Amino acid sequence: MSDRPARRDPSNLVAAQGFRDFVREDWGPADRAVRVVDGAAAAAAAHRDRLSRAFPGKRIAIASGLAPVRSNDTDYTFRADSDFAWLTGCYAEGAVLVMHPAGDGHDAVLHLREPAGPDEPDFFANARDGELWIGPAPGLGEWSAALGLVCLPLEGLARSLRGRLPEVLAVKGVDPYLDAHVGAHSAELRTVLAELRRIKDDWEIAQLKAAVDATVLGFADVARELDTAVRGGGERWLQGTFDRRARTAGNGPGYASIVAAGPHAPVLHWTRCDGQVPEDGLLLLDAGVELDTLYTADVTRTFPVGGEFSPAQRKVYDLVHDAHVQAMAEVRPGADYRAFHNTAMRVLAEGLHDWGLLPGSVDKALDPDGQHHRRYIVCGVGHFLGLDVHDCASSRAEAYHEAKLEPGMALTVEPGLYFHPNDLTVPPELRGIGVRIEDDLVVTADGHDVISDALPITHEGISDWVRTHRG
Repeated sequence: MSDRPARRDPSNLVAAQGFRDFVREDWGPADRAVRVVDGAAAAAAAHRDRLSRAFPGKRIAIASGLAPVRSNDTDYTFRADSDFAWLTGCYAEGAVLVMHPAGDGHDAVLHLREPAGPDEPDFFANARDGELWIGPAPGLGEWSAALGLVCLPLEGLARSLRGRLPEVLAVKGVDPYLDAHVGAHSAELRTVLAELRRIKDDWEIAQLKAAVDATVLGFADVARELDTAVRGGGERWLQGTFDRRARTAGNGPGYASIVAAGPHAPVLHWTRCDGQVPEDGLLLLDAGVELDTLYTADVTRTFPVGGEFSPAQRKVYDLVHDAHVQAMAEVRPGADYRAFHNTAMRVLAEGLHDWGLLPGSVDKALDPDGQHHRRYIVCGVGHFLGLDVHDCASSRAEAYHEAKLEPGMALTVEPGLYFHPNDLTVPPELRGIGVRIEDDLVVTADGHDVISDALPITHEGISDWVRTHRG
């Protein structure tokens, strides 16, 4: 159910009675099983319980969404809304979860599009959803059995949302069909969901670790392809190499992979990936595998393509490494979220001052009205991580950047320095050097776990790693 055209066959097979009669008969069983990762349904049920306690007596609706149009009659690959996935473990397009108040909690109902059978025109005529176009899809029974949820046809959504029950708290702007049946968008619902998702349960942490493990394999794949990239394949060859691993191990890349070689390394979001890979340059690889459960890793390593840092490259790398190590040491329960950011910035500012790159003192640079060092690092040095690469973004400031770290929070630490090729404030030997080191951490009861530590971070370790994989 949507307001989008069905992209029907212009040959109008619907009107051909002979075809209609012939196509509806003699179809054997098809594989419509829902493949759910162990623990996903139970985790989603626990997440719904947490949301239920936050909104007693309120009715809640949230949709999975629709694939956005890429061009004309082609769509981007569908990816479910993160809050919807967190609450259901379902990744079906055009689905809507409704949580009805019941006693001290809620009863959850999942509304889904029932696949068209052979006796229905959409079976063969709908190029977006028809089985003869896209293959068999799970039905209501399969989804219900897999997720332990009551599943009803999407056509019943309007009935589910009307009546004398309380006003619906809904996330609008995800699915026009849901939007048509609810009132105002609830920013409060989005905010509460974001803040609930800050604390990962054991199942979620296991998903993040699996995503990181797959990402480590992808980084090794890239290193093994450096020779081909240098010979002419360039950044796009390496991008395709990592993204192939992401598609094999999970749903795909968790975000547009950044493969920035040589003078592109200082560009924070170099996602064009259309440059060459110089043998004597650095490669900044920022990439993460998103699992089929939609949890993603976010890891960055910067390494010398030829296996050895030049003196200038090593100088920059070692300062970033120092900031990275000191920043990670600040990650522990009860610490200010901003502590690791402030520590990284202090270390970087001190180093830049020692190199004569700041127009004043370190204290002047670190003053909120100064920030001179940020010319070389305009981005932050970390963020929450989970279903979204920049997770929990709808949280209030007092629950995020102004809050304390708690056990179960997952975050990245990623200081860097970025000296653009045309930046005349830095000496010529530093121009065109960009370095970022990013690890994924989980806050524990007594500190933190670095779940991406299978990849080295020292200049010696990363050089050895490149030489080993290039063979």
